[in-house]
Amino acid sequence: DFVIYAYSATVIAGLFFPSADPTAALLSALAVYGVGFLMRPLGGVVFGYLGDSIGRRNTLSVIILLMGGATVAIGLLPTYEQIGILAPILLVICRLVQGLSAAGEATGSNSFVAEHAPPNRRGFLVAFTYAFANLPPIVAALLVLFITNVLTPEDYKSWGWRIPFLLGAPLALVGLYIRRRTEESPAFRKMRATKGVEAMPLRMAFRDYKKAMGFSFALAALSSLGFYTLTGYFVTYLTVTVGLNRNDALISNSVALLIAFFAMLLGGHLSDKIGRRTTILLGAAISALICIPAYMLAGEGSLANAILGQALLACALGVFFGPVGIAFLELFPTRIRLSGAGVSYNVAYTVFGGTAPLLSAFLVLQTGNKLAPAFYMAAVSVAVLIVALYLPETYQRSLVHPEDEIQTP
Repeated sequence: DFVIYAYSATVIAGLFFPSADPTAALLSALAVYGVGFLMRPLGGVVFGYLGDSIGRRNTLSVIILLMGGATVAIGLLPTYEQIGILAPILLVICRLVQGLSAAGEATGSNSFVAEHAPPNRRGFLVAFTYAFANLPPIVAALLVLFITNVLTPEDYKSWGWRIPFLLGAPLALVGLYIRRRTEESPAFRKMRATKGVEAMPLRMAFRDYKKAMGFSFALAALSSLGFYTLTGYFVTYLTVTVGLNRNDALISNSVALLIAFFAMLLGGHLSDKIGRRTTILLGAAISALICIPAYMLAGEGSLANAILGQALLACALGVFFGPVGIAFLELFPTRIRLSGAGVSYNVAYTVFGGTAPLLSAFLVLQTGNKLAPAFYMAAVSVAVLIVALYLPETYQRSLVHPEDEIQTP
């Protein structure tokens, strides 16, 4: 639901932000893409508190309904030509609700799986959950590709672009059905039974787990930048900056995301064998080395090079992504896991993920260098690599910490 907007950015730019300058309209549409991330810190606070108070399962059910509703609403919005300035305002509101929902989904779903998983396979199973974020963008890209090839350009601009958004309704209902049929996580049930829920989990996180929140922020910085560069910016980069046709851009991006899916599984598996810290260091180092060559290949202007360049980026970032989903969760006790991890994770996603498409496009526009986004990603990779040198190893640590089991007097 969240990334469909990115694949529709060019048509949305014309319908909701009419301008004589197509680049200005596109930048406006990408700015609204980033607006969705402004709500993520608030979403981390709200859903972190709910997840640590009423449980993971109930919170995840609320999240999927909000996300599905906001996505369908975008598909039903009248355009600027129909209602004027109210159209982009309503679009911004829908993106804010999507951002609020996305904030709780990542940490909530990963925590839910981690707290159900066997300790020796926790990294792989959370990576499996985390990796599935790569598959919906593939479906979205192929769906947009199919619709744009079946419909005439006029029909796609008139109503065809709405179809992917309207599919949010049935998908949300299916997701809700699945979530309502699962049990609450064993770790949360044990914590609630032995000590009870924490009245103010976020305050406890800031008071006692500032270092863990700092590590979470750093890990999320590179993972969010990499993920939203691939899913939110690269199709636009290939079509607008490189000049590749849209079909080839969508196909190459889909291949890269599929490769990232398997690379993340490898990263999660490695983290169960050699540790989270070692795998994260490996992924960050490869990312720092591969970013610029990957962009250079993708910028050659052919389908083969677009696939190869994005595939290199997907492999490097995938190895890093794999252990990240579990690493920042293991830093926190169960009683504050969603609050502590959720807030720091989502602040990073706002700063680095939400700005990835807009800042990347802006860097190219201002410098005239189509490799500018690659230098930016390489710099972030190096910074995160340095921080990860001090990351504690957690892969043999129980998710139920001593703080979760002490009975309240």
